[in-house]
Amino acid sequence: QVQLVESGGGLVQAGGSLGLSCAASGRTFSIYAMGWFRQAPGKEREFVAAITWSGESTWYTDSVKGRFTISRDNAKNTVSLQMNSLKPEDTAVYYCAADRVTYRKIGPRAAAEYAYWGQGTQVTVSS
Repeated sequence: QVQLVESGGGLVQAGGSLGLSCAASGRTFSIYAMGWFRQAPGKEREFVAAITWSGESTWYTDSVKGRFTISRDNAKNTVSLQMNSLKPEDTAVYYCAADRVTYRKIGPRAAAEYAYWGQGTQVTVSS
């Protein structure tokens, strides 16, 4: 089991920045690819970003490329999502998730590929 706890959400004006953090405990964190997803009211959960277990490779959904950065610190068992130039359409509950398999060399985009999820943190961007 991997336990995940997100933090760092809040209210920010459009154009502003927020940094999300996800702290992991339980099984060895460093062997799992990690992802960030978000879910807006009335919408399905969508992929935002992913990073391989080593941190060497990252993936982003098109709408956040150039604005969001995913990173990880395996020594501290954390994965982060730095969000810049935020837009009202970024408003959602953001979730971090750990891959269902170990040492995957890609960052999965499908939620079904992740076995462990945090409780989510609310991000609200006002116009």
